[in-house]
Amino acid sequence: MELLFFYLVALVAILSAFMVVKCKNPVNSAISLVMTFFCLAILYVMLYAPFMAAVQVLVYAGAIMVLILFVIMLLNLGPEMMERFQHGVVGGAIVAGIVMIQAVMFVNRGEMAGISGDVTRDQVLEVGHMELIGMKLFTEFMLPFQIAGILLLIAIVGALVLAKKEV
Repeated sequence: MELLFFYLVALVAILSAFMVVKCKNPVNSAISLVMTFFCLAILYVMLYAPFMAAVQVLVYAGAIMVLILFVIMLLNLGPEMMERFQHGVVGGAIVAGIVMIQAVMFVNRGEMAGISGDVTRDQVLEVGHMELIGMKLFTEFMLPFQIAGILLLIAIVGALVLAKKEV
C-alpha cells in the first residue's frame, strides 16, 4: 500500500512539475509549482523527515511562492514578452530529455555512495531532528545561512526596483 501511495504522489509531482513548464499563464505555473512542493513534502514525510516536510511547506510553498507571485504581478509580463521567448522551448525540451536520460542511467548503473555522517540514527531518536539541525545550522553552517538570507533580501529589492516605473 505504501508503494502504491509513493507512486501516486510521484506521478502527481511529475505531472505538476510538467505543468509548471507547460502553462502559458505564469500564475497557473506558480500554482503548479506549489503542488509540486506539497508532493515533495509528502515524500519527506514518507522518508520519516517531518521537520524537512514542515520546512518545505512553510518556506517553499509559503514564503518563496508568495515572493514569486508578487514578482510576477509586479513585473506584469504581457503576451508580447511570452511570444519573444517561444523559440527556446524546443531546445530546452531536448536538453531536458538528455539530462533525464543521463539521470536514469546514473541511477540504474550507480551504487550507493556509502558516505556516512557523524549523526547516527540513535542520536536522532534521542535528541531529535530539529535540535540537531539547529545545532548544525547555527554553528557549522552559519555563514551559508546568512548568505542565503542576504541573497533573498537582494532579490526582493531587485524585484521592487524592476517594478518601479520611474527611477
